[in-house]
Amino acid sequence: MEYIILYAVLISTIIISIQAFKNVLLMDKLKFNPYHLLNSKEWYRFLSYGFVHADFIHLGINMWVLWIFGKGIVWYFTYFFGELANLYFLALYIVAIVISVIPSFIKHKNDLLYNAVGASGAVSAVVYASIIISPTSEMYLFLIPFGIPAWIFGILYLVYTIVMDKRGNSTIGHSAHLWGAIYGLLFMLIARPQTYIEFIKQILG
Repeated sequence: MEYIILYAVLISTIIISIQAFKNVLLMDKLKFNPYHLLNSKEWYRFLSYGFVHADFIHLGINMWVLWIFGKGIVWYFTYFFGELANLYFLALYIVAIVISVIPSFIKHKNDLLYNAVGASGAVSAVVYASIIISPTSEMYLFLIPFGIPAWIFGILYLVYTIVMDKRGNSTIGHSAHLWGAIYGLLFMLIARPQTYIEFIKQILG
C-alpha cells in the first residue's frame, strides 16, 4: 500500500472534478478566483481549485501525468524517508497547489473575471522533482518519435513556459506550471540535498 497517498489524491481529484462538471455552483465555489478569495476571505480557494478541472481532457491529462511520475516519487520517498514518505509527498503536492498560484493571486487580486482550475502546478512540481531524481531517463512529446533526456526536456519546457507566461495571451496557466516546477526543484533540494549531487553525477556519467 505504499502508493495509498497517490491513490487518495487521484481518486479525490477525479471525484470532485466530475461532481463539479455536473454542478456549476460547486465549480464556482471551488475554482480559484482571487477577487472573491480576497474580498470574501475564501482562503480555501488557494487549495480547492487544484481538485477541479475545466473538462475531462484537462482532468485526464493531469491525472495521467501525476500517476506516471507520482509512482516514482512515492517510491523514492519511501526508500529514503520510510514511514514519512506520505508526508513528504503531501508536502510536495499539496503545498505546490498553493505556491504555484500565489503569483496569479498577486497579479489578478482585483480582477473579478479571472478564474483558474486544475492541478497543473502541483503536477509540474512532481514532474520536476522526478527530473532531479532521474535526469537521464527519457521523456516523450507528442509527434516526436524519439525520447529526450529528462533534464534537457526540463530546461526546454521551463524556457517555453517563461516565454508563454510573459506573452499572457493563453488560457493555459503557464504561471502555475512555472512556479510549480520551481517549487518541485526547491523541495528536492531541501528534502534531500544529496539528490542534486546525484543529479550532476548522472548527467556527467
